[in-house]
Formats: sequence, structure tokens, C-alpha cells
Amino acid sequence: MVLHNFIVFEGIDGSGTSTQIALLKNKLPNPGTLFTAEPTSLATGRFLRTLLRGDERLTPGTMAYLFAADRYEHVHAQDGILQTCADGGIVVSDRYFFSSLAYQSAECGRELPAKLNESFPLPEYLFYFDIEPSVSLNRITGRSVTEIYEKREFLEKTAAEYERIIGEYEKTAVGTGMKITRLDASESVAEVSENIWSILRNMPILNT
Repeated sequence: MVLHNFIVFEGIDGSGTSTQIALLKNKLPNPGTLFTAEPTSLATGRFLRTLLRGDERLTPGTMAYLFAADRYEHVHAQDGILQTCADGGIVVSDRYFFSSLAYQSAECGRELPAKLNESFPLPEYLFYFDIEPSVSLNRITGRSVTEIYEKREFLEKTAAEYERIIGEYEKTAVGTGMKITRLDASESVAEVSENIWSILRNMPILNT
């Protein structure tokens, strides 16, 4: 099922999704737009962020379950994704289940993440930030804090999983109604922003 007016940005760490979310806030209606991210700011997401900092180590399978649980809250909680879209609003999320299919598949195999995430609704707009891991790592090294997945070998595996996943969804996009846009995330911030807005400015909800 495609959820109308639901927009998702996806890409490996350092691809620029958060930067573009911040820029988009100046272009979409406020109020009326929910800007959100995964892991969420809910209790489930806050716990996950402590794990991503490396405060504790859990098995890859447990991490896959925790990301799926946080996503369920993200979708179904009061004022969450489903409710906002049902009320006629727009939701923009920095990451969604495609991240689990990439990151957790790279760590614990493809079967479990696929099973845990098969029932979540598809976004209407999916923007995939395509970038070489070496370029994204150069960006990450400038951060004061890094996370457990921000290592070259792992990001290379994750990028390969993303390529596989996005390719699979591209084959079925016409049938599902999901609109997939690949972005060259190595371009300038301004160029990527304009490429995104060239798609979103035509959303029916913005032109009624």
C-alpha cells in the first residue's frame, strides 16, 4: 500500500539526507507537514540511539527487531505517520524501512529484516541519495560523534544492499504507485535540493 503525501529520504551515512530535510522545511507548508526521522524521538528511538553510539552491544538480530519496533511506533502512534497523512498533512522522514533492509541485511542477512518490515506502507515519494562510501566517509570524519555503522567496510556492504533494494523496488514501482528518484548525492547541496524540489513542487496537495 502506498501512503499518499508520505516522503522518504534514504542513503548511507554521510549522504546528506539530514541536510536536505532541513532545507525542505523552508519550502513545505508549516503547520501541515511532519518532519521526522528514524530512529525516532520516541522512547524506542531514544534507546536505539544509545545503541548506535556503542553504549552497549546487542546481536544483529535483536537490532533488527528493535528498529522494526521503533518503526511500528513511528507509523501507528498518535500523531504519527498514518494519522498525519489521514488528516491531510505531509510527512517527510529521514530514513524508513529501506534503511533496515540495507543496514540490517548487511549485518544479519536479508531474511529477518525483510520479514519484520513487509507490512509497513510504502511512501509515495522515495528519494535515494546515491553516493560512494569513500565520499560519505570523508563527510562523516568531520563529525564530533560517529556511530557503530559508520565504518568503511560496513558502509560498502550497506551501499551494495541499498543498490539491490532500490533496484528491486524500481521494477515494481509502476504497479505500486511509489515514485522513486535517484539523486547524485555527491553534487552540491544546492543542486541536490533543486532536484528534490523539482519533483515535490508538483505534488497535488501543493497545487490545489
